[in-house]
Amino acid sequence: MSFRDRTDAANQLAERLGQYAGEHPLVLAIPRGAVPMGKIIADALDGDLDVVLAAKLPSPNNSEFAIGTVAENGWMQVAAWAGETGATPEYMERQKQLLLEKMRRRREEYTALKAPLDAHDRIVIVVDDGLATGLTMIGALEALKKAQPRKLIVAVPVASASALADVSEHADEVICLSTPRHFQSVGQHYDNFAQVSDEEVTEILRDAALGRSDPISAAKLVPSVPRR
Repeated sequence: MSFRDRTDAANQLAERLGQYAGEHPLVLAIPRGAVPMGKIIADALDGDLDVVLAAKLPSPNNSEFAIGTVAENGWMQVAAWAGETGATPEYMERQKQLLLEKMRRRREEYTALKAPLDAHDRIVIVVDDGLATGLTMIGALEALKKAQPRKLIVAVPVASASALADVSEHADEVICLSTPRHFQSVGQHYDNFAQVSDEEVTEILRDAALGRSDPISAAKLVPSVPRR
């Protein structure tokens, strides 16, 4: 199963999440790629939109290879095999502090547009555009548990089987539209997987802060293209 773009994926997820339309859910997107998707889903469910911040802990020898995850509240999980990559406790602590500072700056940037929304006793839907390792999603979920949401739901278009199994242990419900047998990357399952810019995220959050229900960004920033 492939998706035309994030708009296509978000519309399909919104349909699957239709049972929560009367619950005024809090839709939390993982920046940046999932933010346009979160806007579409929040609008469809008459919910609120915000972001949740978590970051992958990179390997010492390959910044693209994750050995753990850090959430903005300081929660950290490290893979059991992280030491095999040459990651020492000192290295991981340094990286943790760097990631926390990066997330702090991003949160300040977003908070200037709208104050963070409280997840306490709410149905919370955490959205990403796909799960490769699931580490970032797990960090986001563990951070959110501190707020004691009524129900914690993961909504993703596509995921590797291993990531889906790992993430399922940290959520009350997981909705995933596709789990390909031969998963290599999230982007391979989209016809159009263009990057989402900070400017696009800022515009979407500004719209949410102003209470605009008309998706001036969600459908326009990530336009649909015909299937190849």
